[in-house]
Amino acid sequence: MSTLAIAKKDFRDAVQSRALWALLGVFVALSLLLTYSYVEFPQLVSPGAEPSIGGLVFFTAGIVSLFVSLTAIVICYKAIAGEREIGSIKLMLALPHRRRDVLFGKFLGRMGVLSLALAIGLLIGFGFAFAMLGTVDAATVALFLVATLLFTAVYVALVVGISATTGSTSRATTLAIGFFVVFEFLWDVVPIGVVYVANGFSLPQQMPDWTFLVMQVPPSTAYVSVLTALLPDVAASLPTQTFAGASIDAFYAVPEIGFAVLAFWLVLPLVVGYYRFDTADL
Repeated sequence: MSTLAIAKKDFRDAVQSRALWALLGVFVALSLLLTYSYVEFPQLVSPGAEPSIGGLVFFTAGIVSLFVSLTAIVICYKAIAGEREIGSIKLMLALPHRRRDVLFGKFLGRMGVLSLALAIGLLIGFGFAFAMLGTVDAATVALFLVATLLFTAVYVALVVGISATTGSTSRATTLAIGFFVVFEFLWDVVPIGVVYVANGFSLPQQMPDWTFLVMQVPPSTAYVSVLTALLPDVAASLPTQTFAGASIDAFYAVPEIGFAVLAFWLVLPLVVGYYRFDTADL
């Protein structure tokens, strides 16, 4: 019950964040713009494919993952580090709450806030798509929501876990943004750089199979793989949506690898965050 009590209070506090609703406004505006572009100019944004809800899902996955990751950083970086920095964590722990309750309560509360904002944005976006296309595939939308909520849980766990490792909000911000930059923007060059050096400072005609697995490490890449696993027929029908592991003969070269990667990022930050938080001198 302590975990739920903390989650409810944290939800009420976090939902008042102006930055959250500002990001939601930007997300809604971009989703409406992308939906309009996808339906009105299909040959420019999705050559060779007729506009459909399934196509729109994969077309907008990038903006959805960007919104989720940035919003998670904005609303979660102070989850525990902020409480420690101002000293309110001592008052919270003076009540019948354990540190484990605080960590998982914060996770559930921030997850609820971000899920609410995401639901509002997607409801508006798909409502606009329905108005333009005149049809909606409920099963496709439902599976898209499942994948997106899993991805949301991962990024909330990541940032809350980072926040639990430190008592400084500036350090928590730096670590969260650093993770985002390294894994979402720079990670693709890591396997390429390793192969380049190992191959005598030149790139081979075909990259080794293991590079596919390394490329799946970023949460957003795993998110797209999960979408492909949940919506294989939709992905196969889109000329612009080709699974990166299709030509690799290895047991891990399947879209379902995305579930394993997201599970890894969901569990590891909370475990590390709890260990650091539980052993910290407050």
